[in-house]
Amino acid sequence: MSFSHAVKRMLVGRKLASTQLGETLLPKRIALPVFASDALSSVAYAPDEILLTLSLAGMAGFAFSWWIGLLVAVVMAVVVLSYRQTVHAYPSGGGDYEVATVNIGPTAGLVVASALLVDYVLTVAVSVSSGVQNAEAMLPFLAGHEGPVAALVILLLMAMNLRGVRESGTAFAVPTYLFMVAIIGMTLWGLFRILVLGHELRAETADWVVHSSAPYAQNFTGLLMVALLARAFSSGCAALTGVEAISNGVPAFRKPKSRNAATTLGLLGLIAITMLGGIITLANLTRVHMLDVRGGAWFVKPDGTEVHHEATTVVGQLARVVFQDSFLPGFYLVVLLTMLILFLAANTAFNGFPTLGSILARDGYLPRQLHTRGDRLAYSNGIISLAFAAVALVLIFNASVTALIQLYVVGVFVSFTVSQFGMLRHWTRALRTETSAPARQRMQRSRLINAVGLTLTGIVLLVVLASKLLHGAYLAIIAMVVTFLVMKAIHRHYARVAKEVALSGPSDRALPSRVRAVLFVGQVNKPTMRALAFAKATRPSSLEAVTVAVDDEQTRALLEVWDDNQVDVPLKVIASPYREVTGPFIEHVRRIRTDNPRDVVSVYIPEYVVGHWWEQLLHNQTALVIRTRLHFMPGVMTISVPYQLRSSQEAEQRYEADDPSAWRMVGQ
Repeated sequence: MSFSHAVKRMLVGRKLASTQLGETLLPKRIALPVFASDALSSVAYAPDEILLTLSLAGMAGFAFSWWIGLLVAVVMAVVVLSYRQTVHAYPSGGGDYEVATVNIGPTAGLVVASALLVDYVLTVAVSVSSGVQNAEAMLPFLAGHEGPVAALVILLLMAMNLRGVRESGTAFAVPTYLFMVAIIGMTLWGLFRILVLGHELRAETADWVVHSSAPYAQNFTGLLMVALLARAFSSGCAALTGVEAISNGVPAFRKPKSRNAATTLGLLGLIAITMLGGIITLANLTRVHMLDVRGGAWFVKPDGTEVHHEATTVVGQLARVVFQDSFLPGFYLVVLLTMLILFLAANTAFNGFPTLGSILARDGYLPRQLHTRGDRLAYSNGIISLAFAAVALVLIFNASVTALIQLYVVGVFVSFTVSQFGMLRHWTRALRTETSAPARQRMQRSRLINAVGLTLTGIVLLVVLASKLLHGAYLAIIAMVVTFLVMKAIHRHYARVAKEVALSGPSDRALPSRVRAVLFVGQVNKPTMRALAFAKATRPSSLEAVTVAVDDEQTRALLEVWDDNQVDVPLKVIASPYREVTGPFIEHVRRIRTDNPRDVVSVYIPEYVVGHWWEQLLHNQTALVIRTRLHFMPGVMTISVPYQLRSSQEAEQRYEADDPSAWRMVGQ
């Protein structure tokens, strides 16, 4: 086994046959952390974004965090209920894309797909960046290096996901469940200490007064107040991202797929709402304050000292105040698990993006390579594409959550809104033909849920666009439009090619009048003789050997060797006054084709088969150019006749050592 093959097997694992696909299906206990880690982890940064935005109004803004948290929870509950209808109605894994395509049209489906693809990339970038930011509470030396660290984490997640959905899910399940226990445990213990034991728990920023130079602080009433609250609400709605991933991942569940997916989705909603509500409640009781430095806010300590840097995250402050004087290891446990879950939240996108990409590739909107599964039956090309796109984002924005969050949420609410409208049309169409009373009641109830979902998600989408458009959301919209146009162009290309190569009648199977064979001769040696023998074996109508004279002395020597070996095919010499080989030879072939338009010209080119990449640089360069140019000439076929050098035999032995079974199959 070669070193590179050994490294690949170590990183990815042994190959899985297509018949082993059933072994990769997920039970609910593994599916929950795989598909819900994004939505669950959002409770670690959604409260931060709410309080950061409210800080622009000074101390007055924090009084509204209760109401914003409650509104976000209500929207999440409705969206979860709505998507439970989707996984039952469309269990094939197309999710929002399939709902929109079937019920509204291909253009609507493509709008949803472009929004989701962009949002999945942002999910990875935001989650990992937030994880790095939380890690700074325990590892201060990461400050200033957030971008490269986040890029490294994304590449590690890519490597894990290339091992397959089941393996990555099993590896990530334990920290995800521990995170749930840690956050809910911290919330319950904190509330117990405050409400039952009567302890006065105050966060480290509780006595710090927030001042702001933003216009909201000067006049926090009327339209300015509504605008800031809408912006805070739209940032808090980041908690809803990831909910749609389960509808795209239904095929990954064990049977009964729809029921298991719906159950997992219900658990996701219940746990996420509980955790988000608990953190918002505890943050208010302990008076946690946050600071948007970029927006013009700053802290003033009780001693009058001004602080112009952002405070520790909400979860970090809560963990410190709840556990510092009662169970200090609890603080480190919560911070560590929060950091891990934010990194693992990207795993939801690593499952959703490749699956959606595969479906779009199947429908001809993305390159076909995204539809194929890799060694571990995962959509490897989609995983790699997502990773590199996310790496580019975190490096461009230096893993700044505050900057990236402005691009976030727009895409997911576009897909939410279009999908809910599609489901509304789905149930309306189904009710026209359904006669069973119980079935009609069930459909009417489902339609009502989707109608409420459409109303709420539509309102949220308008709020997000109005509040975030000028703060960076326009970049996400531009990315969606570009993605939409690229997918349209790819689809047109595939459609044009399919039409061009489709059979149109008996003329497609008509035989050529004659086959005129041309052998390219660069030297008189074993490869040339083998190519000549192969050309003769095909029994062409005519056969000629051609060489190009770039040096008179070398050409005379070549002709002498040709004659000495008594080759029974005449060797034609083409003059080349400018010492060019490929041009005169191509022109000669073109003349044959022009003079005989109903004939096929077969060009035989001897090539060396080498065993090392650097040997390829030393051989076959002229043959490569000739073959490439002839590919564009109608009615001309190029046949490469290989001659295996000794180094190629060594390469064959290496390949066979890498994977003997695959080599034997190729040989068969």
